[in-house]
Amino acid sequence: MDIQDPSAPPRAQSAPADNPTRTRRLGGGITHDNTRHTTRFVVIGNHLVQHKELSLLAIGLSCHLQSLPTGAGADIKSLAARFPEGPTRIAAALRELEAHGYLRRERHRTETGRIVTRTVSCNQPHAGRRREPVDTGCPPAKRTPPPQRRTVQKALPAVPQPSSTAPALLQTAIDLLATLRRHDPRLLLSATDTAHLVPGVAAWLERDVAPGAVRHALTTGLPDEPLRRPAALLAHRLTDRLPPPPPFRTPSAAAPPPRHPLQNCEGCDRGFRASANEDRCRDCRTTAGGAPPRTPPGHVPSHTR
Repeated sequence: MDIQDPSAPPRAQSAPADNPTRTRRLGGGITHDNTRHTTRFVVIGNHLVQHKELSLLAIGLSCHLQSLPTGAGADIKSLAARFPEGPTRIAAALRELEAHGYLRRERHRTETGRIVTRTVSCNQPHAGRRREPVDTGCPPAKRTPPPQRRTVQKALPAVPQPSSTAPALLQTAIDLLATLRRHDPRLLLSATDTAHLVPGVAAWLERDVAPGAVRHALTTGLPDEPLRRPAALLAHRLTDRLPPPPPFRTPSAAAPPPRHPLQNCEGCDRGFRASANEDRCRDCRTTAGGAPPRTPPGHVPSHTR
Protein backbone atom coordinates (compact mmCIF):
# COMPACT_ATOMS: atom_id res chain seq x y z
CA MET A 1 0.00 0.00 0.00
CA ASP A 2 1.44 3.32 -1.10
CA ILE A 3 1.72 6.09 1.44
CA GLN A 4 0.88 9.58 0.01
CA ASP A 5 3.20 12.38 1.08
CA PRO A 6 0.96 15.23 2.24
CA SER A 7 3.79 17.76 1.74
CA ALA A 8 4.15 17.01 -2.01
CA PRO A 9 2.56 19.54 -4.32
CA PRO A 10 -0.61 18.41 -6.05
CA ARG A 11 -0.44 17.34 -9.67
CA ALA A 12 -1.34 19.99 -12.20
CA GLN A 13 -4.83 19.65 -13.60
CA SER A 14 -5.34 19.35 -17.34
CA ALA A 15 -6.97 22.28 -19.05
CA PRO A 16 -10.66 21.78 -19.82
CA ALA A 17 -11.44 21.00 -23.41
CA ASP A 18 -13.72 24.01 -23.70
CA ASN A 19 -10.97 26.44 -22.61
CA PRO A 20 -7.78 25.62 -24.53
CA THR A 21 -6.18 28.93 -23.58
CA ARG A 22 -5.94 27.97 -19.91
CA THR A 23 -2.38 27.15 -18.91
CA ARG A 24 -1.47 23.54 -18.16
CA ARG A 25 1.21 24.46 -15.65
CA LEU A 26 0.66 26.11 -12.34
CA GLY A 27 2.67 29.25 -11.76
CA GLY A 28 3.24 29.88 -15.53
CA GLY A 29 1.32 31.38 -18.42
CA ILE A 30 0.21 34.91 -19.11
CA THR A 31 -0.85 37.59 -16.65
CA HIS A 32 -2.41 40.95 -17.46
CA ASP A 33 -1.47 44.48 -16.49
CA ASN A 34 -4.49 46.37 -17.78
CA THR A 35 -5.30 50.09 -17.84
CA ARG A 36 -8.83 51.27 -18.55
CA HIS A 37 -9.14 53.04 -21.89
CA THR A 38 -11.27 56.16 -22.06
CA THR A 39 -10.39 57.37 -25.61
CA ARG A 40 -9.13 55.87 -28.88
CA PHE A 41 -10.13 52.26 -28.28
CA VAL A 42 -12.18 49.59 -30.03
CA VAL A 43 -14.13 46.68 -28.48
CA ILE A 44 -13.09 43.30 -29.90
CA GLY A 45 -15.00 40.10 -29.05
CA ASN A 46 -13.26 36.94 -27.82
CA HIS A 47 -15.08 35.04 -30.54
CA LEU A 48 -12.70 36.77 -32.95
CA VAL A 49 -9.40 36.99 -31.07
CA GLN A 50 -9.73 33.37 -29.85
CA HIS A 51 -11.15 31.98 -33.09
CA LYS A 52 -10.06 28.35 -33.61
CA GLU A 53 -9.97 28.41 -37.43
CA LEU A 54 -8.73 31.89 -38.34
CA SER A 55 -5.03 32.50 -38.79
CA LEU A 56 -3.22 34.94 -36.55
CA LEU A 57 -2.80 37.30 -39.53
CA ALA A 58 -6.53 37.23 -40.25
CA ILE A 59 -7.39 37.90 -36.58
CA GLY A 60 -4.97 40.82 -36.40
CA LEU A 61 -6.15 42.21 -39.72
CA SER A 62 -9.79 42.09 -38.59
CA CYS A 63 -8.87 43.97 -35.39
CA HIS A 64 -7.13 46.60 -37.49
CA LEU A 65 -10.11 46.97 -39.85
CA GLN A 66 -12.53 47.37 -36.94
CA SER A 67 -10.37 50.18 -35.55
CA LEU A 68 -10.38 52.19 -38.80
CA PRO A 69 -12.72 55.17 -39.23
CA THR A 70 -15.43 55.03 -41.85
CA GLY A 71 -14.08 55.83 -45.29
CA ALA A 72 -10.48 54.80 -44.61
CA GLY A 73 -8.67 52.77 -47.25
CA ALA A 74 -9.19 49.03 -46.71
CA ASP A 75 -8.25 47.58 -50.09
CA ILE A 76 -5.30 45.25 -50.63
CA LYS A 77 -3.10 48.01 -52.04
CA SER A 78 -3.67 50.31 -49.04
CA LEU A 79 -3.14 47.51 -46.50
CA ALA A 80 0.02 46.29 -48.24
CA ALA A 81 1.42 49.82 -48.04
CA ARG A 82 0.64 49.90 -44.30
CA PHE A 83 1.93 46.43 -43.25
CA PRO A 84 5.00 44.39 -44.25
CA GLU A 85 3.14 41.14 -45.05
CA GLY A 86 2.64 41.95 -48.71
CA PRO A 87 -0.45 41.81 -50.97
CA THR A 88 -0.52 37.98 -51.32
CA ARG A 89 -0.74 37.22 -47.60
CA ILE A 90 -3.12 40.14 -46.96
CA ALA A 91 -5.43 38.96 -49.75
CA ALA A 92 -5.48 35.45 -48.24
CA ALA A 93 -6.32 36.87 -44.78
CA LEU A 94 -9.15 38.94 -46.24
CA ARG A 95 -10.59 35.81 -47.86
CA GLU A 96 -10.45 34.04 -44.46
CA LEU A 97 -12.40 36.84 -42.80
CA GLU A 98 -14.91 36.87 -45.65
CA ALA A 99 -15.42 33.11 -45.40
CA HIS A 100 -16.10 33.30 -41.63
CA GLY A 101 -18.47 36.28 -41.85
CA TYR A 102 -16.21 38.99 -40.44
CA LEU A 103 -15.91 40.81 -43.78
CA ARG A 104 -18.11 41.66 -46.75
CA ARG A 105 -17.09 43.20 -50.04
CA GLU A 106 -19.91 44.92 -51.90
CA ARG A 107 -19.87 46.46 -55.36
CA HIS A 108 -21.58 49.82 -55.83
CA ARG A 109 -22.11 52.10 -58.81
CA THR A 110 -21.23 55.76 -58.23
CA GLU A 111 -23.04 58.78 -59.65
CA THR A 112 -20.59 58.85 -62.54
CA GLY A 113 -21.30 55.22 -63.46
CA ARG A 114 -18.03 53.84 -62.08
CA ILE A 115 -18.12 50.49 -60.23
CA VAL A 116 -16.30 50.60 -56.86
CA THR A 117 -15.80 47.94 -54.16
CA ARG A 118 -16.82 48.79 -50.60
CA THR A 119 -15.34 46.79 -47.71
CA VAL A 120 -17.64 46.16 -44.71
CA SER A 121 -15.97 45.03 -41.46
CA CYS A 122 -18.28 43.10 -39.09
CA ASN A 123 -17.65 42.91 -35.34
CA GLN A 124 -19.96 39.88 -35.20
CA PRO A 125 -19.94 37.04 -37.73
CA HIS A 126 -22.57 37.68 -40.40
CA ALA A 127 -23.68 40.82 -38.55
CA GLY A 128 -24.65 42.37 -41.84
CA ARG A 129 -27.27 39.71 -42.63
CA ARG A 130 -30.91 40.46 -42.02
CA ARG A 131 -32.20 38.96 -38.77
CA GLU A 132 -35.76 37.68 -38.39
CA PRO A 133 -37.82 39.57 -35.76
CA VAL A 134 -38.63 37.76 -32.53
CA ASP A 135 -42.21 36.47 -32.32
CA THR A 136 -43.77 38.13 -29.23
CA GLY A 137 -47.35 37.08 -29.94
CA CYS A 138 -48.43 40.71 -30.47
CA PRO A 139 -49.53 42.10 -33.81
CA PRO A 140 -46.83 44.21 -35.47
CA ALA A 141 -47.21 47.92 -34.93
CA LYS A 142 -47.97 50.02 -37.95
CA ARG A 143 -45.03 52.20 -38.80
CA THR A 144 -45.30 55.23 -40.98
CA PRO A 145 -42.36 55.34 -43.39
CA PRO A 146 -40.27 58.45 -42.96
CA PRO A 147 -40.67 61.07 -45.67
CA GLN A 148 -38.10 60.75 -48.38
CA ARG A 149 -35.80 63.68 -48.75
CA ARG A 150 -35.68 65.19 -52.17
CA THR A 151 -32.13 65.63 -53.35
CA VAL A 152 -31.63 69.01 -55.00
CA GLN A 153 -28.75 68.99 -57.45
CA LYS A 154 -26.48 71.95 -56.87
CA ALA A 155 -25.83 74.09 -59.92
CA LEU A 156 -22.45 73.77 -61.59
CA PRO A 157 -19.93 76.59 -61.14
CA ALA A 158 -19.82 79.22 -63.87
CA VAL A 159 -17.19 78.87 -66.59
CA PRO A 160 -15.39 81.53 -68.70
CA GLN A 161 -17.23 82.71 -71.79
CA PRO A 162 -15.48 83.09 -75.17
CA SER A 163 -15.69 86.25 -77.27
CA SER A 164 -16.40 84.17 -80.37
CA THR A 165 -19.12 81.59 -80.91
CA ALA A 166 -17.81 80.24 -84.22
CA PRO A 167 -19.23 76.75 -84.90
CA ALA A 168 -15.77 75.32 -85.58
CA LEU A 169 -14.47 76.61 -82.22
CA LEU A 170 -17.41 75.17 -80.28
CA GLN A 171 -17.19 71.83 -82.09
CA THR A 172 -13.51 71.54 -81.18
CA ALA A 173 -14.43 72.15 -77.54
CA ILE A 174 -17.16 69.47 -77.68
CA ASP A 175 -14.76 66.92 -79.19
CA LEU A 176 -12.15 67.68 -76.53
CA LEU A 177 -14.61 67.12 -73.66
CA ALA A 178 -15.79 63.86 -75.23
CA THR A 179 -12.23 62.45 -75.19
CA LEU A 180 -11.55 63.14 -71.49
CA ARG A 181 -13.02 59.78 -70.46
CA ARG A 182 -10.28 58.03 -72.44
CA HIS A 183 -7.71 59.53 -70.07
CA ASP A 184 -9.78 58.90 -66.90
CA PRO A 185 -13.05 56.87 -66.91
CA ARG A 186 -14.33 59.03 -64.04
CA LEU A 187 -14.59 61.99 -66.48
CA LEU A 188 -17.61 60.55 -68.28
CA LEU A 189 -19.83 63.61 -68.81
CA SER A 190 -23.52 63.86 -69.59
CA ALA A 191 -24.85 65.93 -72.48
CA THR A 192 -26.03 68.60 -70.03
CA ASP A 193 -22.65 68.83 -68.31
CA THR A 194 -20.88 68.98 -71.68
CA ALA A 195 -23.08 71.86 -72.87
CA HIS A 196 -22.24 73.76 -69.67
CA LEU A 197 -18.47 73.24 -70.04
CA VAL A 198 -18.15 73.92 -73.79
CA PRO A 199 -17.92 77.76 -73.47
CA GLY A 200 -15.15 77.41 -70.88
CA VAL A 201 -13.07 75.17 -73.15
CA ALA A 202 -13.71 77.51 -76.11
CA ALA A 203 -12.42 80.43 -74.01
CA TRP A 204 -9.14 78.54 -73.57
CA LEU A 205 -8.87 77.64 -77.26
CA GLU A 206 -9.34 81.22 -78.45
CA ARG A 207 -6.44 82.23 -76.18
CA ASP A 208 -4.05 80.27 -78.41
CA VAL A 209 -4.00 77.21 -76.08
CA ALA A 210 -3.64 73.96 -78.02
CA PRO A 211 -6.30 71.28 -77.42
CA GLY A 212 -3.65 68.95 -75.98
CA ALA A 213 -2.63 71.59 -73.43
CA VAL A 214 -6.27 72.10 -72.40
CA ARG A 215 -6.73 68.34 -71.98
CA HIS A 216 -3.55 68.13 -69.88
CA ALA A 217 -4.74 70.93 -67.57
CA LEU A 218 -8.10 69.19 -67.00
CA THR A 219 -6.87 65.61 -66.46
CA THR A 220 -3.55 65.98 -64.59
CA GLY A 221 -3.37 65.73 -60.81
CA LEU A 222 -6.91 64.47 -60.18
CA PRO A 223 -7.66 63.13 -56.66
CA ASP A 224 -7.51 59.36 -56.10
CA GLU A 225 -10.91 59.04 -54.44
CA PRO A 226 -14.12 58.72 -56.53
CA LEU A 227 -15.31 61.95 -58.14
CA ARG A 228 -18.85 62.75 -57.01
CA ARG A 229 -19.34 65.51 -59.60
CA PRO A 230 -16.61 65.50 -62.25
CA ALA A 231 -18.28 68.34 -64.16
CA ALA A 232 -18.02 70.63 -61.11
CA LEU A 233 -14.30 69.86 -60.80
CA LEU A 234 -13.71 70.58 -64.49
CA ALA A 235 -15.68 73.84 -64.26
CA HIS A 236 -13.53 74.94 -61.32
CA ARG A 237 -10.32 74.15 -63.22
CA LEU A 238 -11.47 75.98 -66.35
CA THR A 239 -12.05 79.10 -64.26
CA ASP A 240 -9.20 78.85 -61.76
CA ARG A 241 -6.49 77.99 -64.33
CA LEU A 242 -7.64 80.23 -67.19
CA PRO A 243 -4.50 81.52 -68.98
CA PRO A 244 -4.09 85.21 -69.90
CA PRO A 245 -5.02 86.46 -73.38
CA PRO A 246 -2.34 86.15 -76.07
CA PRO A 247 -0.04 89.17 -76.60
CA PHE A 248 -1.43 91.92 -78.81
CA ARG A 249 0.10 91.97 -82.30
CA THR A 250 0.27 95.35 -84.06
CA PRO A 251 -0.84 95.03 -87.70
CA SER A 252 1.70 96.06 -90.36
CA ALA A 253 1.52 99.75 -91.46
CA ALA A 254 1.38 99.07 -95.21
CA ALA A 255 0.41 96.01 -97.16
CA PRO A 256 3.14 94.52 -99.38
CA PRO A 257 2.95 95.65 -103.03
CA PRO A 258 1.16 93.28 -105.40
CA ARG A 259 3.30 90.92 -107.43
CA HIS A 260 2.38 91.32 -111.13
CA PRO A 261 2.71 88.52 -113.67
CA LEU A 262 5.75 88.29 -115.94
CA GLN A 263 5.21 89.29 -119.59
CA ASN A 264 7.22 90.34 -122.70
CA CYS A 265 7.51 93.96 -123.74
CA GLU A 266 5.86 94.75 -127.09
CA GLY A 267 8.64 97.21 -127.89
CA CYS A 268 11.87 95.39 -127.02
CA ASP A 269 10.58 91.92 -126.21
CA ARG A 270 12.22 91.98 -122.82
CA GLY A 271 10.55 90.27 -119.90
CA PHE A 272 9.05 92.55 -117.24
CA ARG A 273 6.39 92.54 -114.55
CA ALA A 274 3.41 94.88 -114.84
CA SER A 275 -0.34 94.93 -114.64
CA ALA A 276 -2.45 93.49 -117.42
CA ASN A 277 -3.07 96.89 -119.05
CA GLU A 278 0.66 97.57 -119.53
CA ASP A 279 2.27 96.14 -122.67
CA ARG A 280 5.64 97.96 -122.65
CA CYS A 281 8.46 98.04 -120.14
CA ARG A 282 9.50 101.18 -118.32
CA ASP A 283 12.34 101.96 -120.78
CA CYS A 284 10.04 101.71 -123.77
CA ARG A 285 7.46 103.90 -122.09
CA THR A 286 10.19 106.52 -121.38
CA THR A 287 11.49 106.59 -124.96
CA ALA A 288 8.07 106.44 -126.56
CA GLY A 289 8.05 108.46 -129.79
CA GLY A 290 11.88 108.28 -130.17
CA ALA A 291 14.37 105.61 -131.05
CA PRO A 292 13.74 102.18 -129.70
CA PRO A 293 15.68 101.30 -126.62
CA ARG A 294 18.99 99.56 -126.97
CA THR A 295 18.74 95.83 -127.17
CA PRO A 296 20.87 94.12 -124.52
CA PRO A 297 23.78 92.04 -125.83
CA GLY A 298 22.87 88.48 -126.61
CA HIS A 299 19.12 89.25 -126.67
CA VAL A 300 17.15 87.38 -129.32
CA PRO A 301 13.75 88.86 -130.27
CA SER A 302 10.82 86.55 -129.79
CA HIS A 303 9.78 86.65 -133.47
CA THR A 304 13.16 85.15 -134.52
CA ARG A 305 13.16 82.38 -131.93
